[in-house]
Amino acid sequence: MLAWHVKYGYNGLLYRAVLQKWRRQCWRCASNKTAPIMAIRREDNSVWERRAPLAPAHVRILTDQGVQVLVQPSNRRAYSEQEYSRAGAKLTEDISEASLIMGVKAVPIDLLMPKKTYVFFSHTIKAQEANMPLLDALLEKEIRLIDYEKMVNAKGQRLVAFGKYAGVAGMVNILHGLGLRLLALGHHTPFMFIGPSHNYRNSGMARQAIRDAGYEIALGMMPKSIGPLTFIFTGTGNVSQGAQEVFQELPHEYVEPEHLSKVAQHGATNKLYACIIKPEDNLLRKEDGGFDLDEYFQQPQKYASNFGQKWAQLSSVIVNGIYWAPDSPRLITIPDAKNLMHPQETPWIPSSPGCPKLPHRLLAICDISADPGGSIEFVKDCTSIDHPFCLYDANSNEYTESFRGKGVLMCSIDNMPAQIPREATDFFGSLTLPHVDDMLLSDATTPFEEYQASPSVRNAVIASNGKLTPNFEYISTLRENFRSKHRAIAAAMKSTSKVLALGAGFVSAPVIDYLSRDPNVSITVASQYKCEADRLADRFNNTVSVLLDADRNQEDLEHMIKNHDLVISLLPYSMHPDIAKLCIKHHTNMVTASYTSPAIMQLNQSAIDADVTVMNEVGVDPGIDHMLAMECFDEVKEHGGTITSFVSYCGGLPSPEFSANPVRYKFSWSPRGVLLNTVAEARYLMDGEIVEIPAGGALLESTTPQDFLPGFNLEGFPNRDSIPYGKDYGIGKAKTLLRGTLRYKGFSNAVIGLIKLGLIDTNPHSSLHEQGPDITWKHFICELLGKQPDILIDSLKDIVFNKVGRVHSRLDCIEGLGLFEEDVIDKKGTPLDTLSNYMAKRLAIGPGETDLIIMRHDIGIQKPDRTEETRHVDLVVYGDARGYTAMAKTVGLPTGIAAKMILEGEIQAKGMLRPFSPEIYRPMLSRLKQEGIVAREHTTYH
Repeated sequence: MLAWHVKYGYNGLLYRAVLQKWRRQCWRCASNKTAPIMAIRREDNSVWERRAPLAPAHVRILTDQGVQVLVQPSNRRAYSEQEYSRAGAKLTEDISEASLIMGVKAVPIDLLMPKKTYVFFSHTIKAQEANMPLLDALLEKEIRLIDYEKMVNAKGQRLVAFGKYAGVAGMVNILHGLGLRLLALGHHTPFMFIGPSHNYRNSGMARQAIRDAGYEIALGMMPKSIGPLTFIFTGTGNVSQGAQEVFQELPHEYVEPEHLSKVAQHGATNKLYACIIKPEDNLLRKEDGGFDLDEYFQQPQKYASNFGQKWAQLSSVIVNGIYWAPDSPRLITIPDAKNLMHPQETPWIPSSPGCPKLPHRLLAICDISADPGGSIEFVKDCTSIDHPFCLYDANSNEYTESFRGKGVLMCSIDNMPAQIPREATDFFGSLTLPHVDDMLLSDATTPFEEYQASPSVRNAVIASNGKLTPNFEYISTLRENFRSKHRAIAAAMKSTSKVLALGAGFVSAPVIDYLSRDPNVSITVASQYKCEADRLADRFNNTVSVLLDADRNQEDLEHMIKNHDLVISLLPYSMHPDIAKLCIKHHTNMVTASYTSPAIMQLNQSAIDADVTVMNEVGVDPGIDHMLAMECFDEVKEHGGTITSFVSYCGGLPSPEFSANPVRYKFSWSPRGVLLNTVAEARYLMDGEIVEIPAGGALLESTTPQDFLPGFNLEGFPNRDSIPYGKDYGIGKAKTLLRGTLRYKGFSNAVIGLIKLGLIDTNPHSSLHEQGPDITWKHFICELLGKQPDILIDSLKDIVFNKVGRVHSRLDCIEGLGLFEEDVIDKKGTPLDTLSNYMAKRLAIGPGETDLIIMRHDIGIQKPDRTEETRHVDLVVYGDARGYTAMAKTVGLPTGIAAKMILEGEIQAKGMLRPFSPEIYRPMLSRLKQEGIVAREHTTYH
């Protein structure tokens, strides 16, 4: 009786009212010559479930008023059989005599008895798919189900819940876990002496352990290198209140949200800081940034949350106790988490190798709501009392059951109150007891309309007489509406992430390789060359091939895009806008390694409106170059520095031992792109002055030696328009901006000869029409020069020598390429396409040969103290003689990684994207490192 007396007092008005109500009930029973019989069933939902709906003290009140209470024996129950027996209950395995059967958790279907009244948490009110068989059984057996969760007052507030003790247990657990996590990070703290909730006889003992820890904290025994610890509580209900009651046993100070940033950086270490984030603090109407609580509850889809960006980054521990509905904004998304794992810049906090700083501010999350995929999006599964903690590494989007390693500690036990079973039972029973008389009025064999109980109980009846009650008929509609969605979700969790890869050329194999490692991803490779697609399908798991000419068969292309979740376009960049339009039309995400063209960017708003992600520029250049640059830029800015210059060169080359050919080059990707870039225009910024290079070949006249890696004989020339990157990269104050291409010395000079000869021309040539008569290279060179094909070869060479500027090496290149030979040309319409096709075969990376990627960033930096330095970032990647080329690896792997991140919800932004934001480039660089693609840095100080 203690819990009841403590809450209400023996002489309390509520207690007397309950007694009077029971007397009335007993009189009714007596007049009908019947004694009410109810039962408390044994809990068998979990090995940890030791709670009961009523404690012995509550049973004593019932039995004193003439109610016969049957209790199923259970050695697991926190209250012993003897205690229930002394309270007047009858211990019996057979509870079929009772008309009312009470429990806590759901009853196994095969143990349900027909035409009885059951009371328990059914978890069926949202048409939860996992519990629909239970609901079907309740209907089939004509059971009347009263669900505690729907027992509410006139204001819709719940009357019966364990919420407070979920908060109590959750807070004890996360403090226990925090001690272990800090120890793994190198810090012994007073939290080490706090155990898990179930280790204590009652919460009072747990509170005493917490008070003891608090005493040491107050004495200044927390390591100084940890810095101040901040706890954020979400919600203001019973869950949050229970957690805060425990927290308040520690030395603490509550701060308003607007002061959280200050204490997170400069707070004391002899106390903890707490902040309650209410809905109005983190919810914003998408349309205008306003907030209205009533509107939010009615239309949550109109709102977004800034919690993950604004508040979570200021928190050491987040205690989440809010209810989340599917249409509501999440507190923390998967992309948010990636930024939360970034190290904080706190130079004022002392540290040393033996007293390290924390890797990032956020240490732990206690998700008491335990809603997988809910308000904390990356909570994939609930933890358990057996295994209460795991580490979530946002960069890899993976969980490990450990306290050591990268990530944030997670605790999301779905039956927290079961860890404090006696007090939870006392608390819950005290709330339930006043309603038991109304429950006893229930006769499941009579029509529901005749059930004359109070509204709080009657309105909580979900099923009766083999059908749903009027208040809950909506469940049938939900089941119909959600059935297809549930099937889709279930299928997606099994193996229905469908990827369409368009193209099976140079870089496609690493893309398919990376994605096919996941058995839950199925891949379709579509190519106009069926043999190439077949080779990929035969080589990798979960992969099929189809014949598709995407340029000519738009109908088949559209059908395939419609039936996939994501499209990876490995086709020429000119085709990407049309493919993107189809992806937007059919709400299919897309990834490409190519540059964003103006035509692609024009589709940005359409993609946003269609809720489609189109990730561009995730190859090597563009791609990895962006990521390495942005990583450096963001770090410099975080330290208060400024980027004064950015010079970047990148090139795909044959390994030096395989570079002895007329152009000092071999092709590991599209020759057309390589050659076309040599006649493009370029712009860059040098010492504040804009330098413009016209199209047509002048670019190669701007070649300069590059000796940053002395072991290589390199030259470089500008690549496209570098100036917009000042804005794109957020380095508008830089006086020098140059992005260039690397080649071995001699390449530019050789290609100038091809340009002057007219071979790098995109215009159709009648002699190269695919249906025209055969023509040899010598014959075609003669046509370009206006000479007869029977000209003496030496005379032809003299003419060519003059045409290419009287440079012997250029003539040698043309001759070395076999362009004076009488070999029949494989015509492709234009000189450029024909030459590209020829060189792709003549200068391909051969069996046993390797290539490499060389990238160099030189980044000028001015620090806050006005000192200057240059950061050098080098990336050198070699191809494998029996594996992938360096070009294939550095284009294909980041493309595959980006695709996987979109599939798994790690990239959620919509529209035309590039890998410029930390939540994208950090995990991508981390995963590239796992694949062996790692950059090196060094610094020159001025």
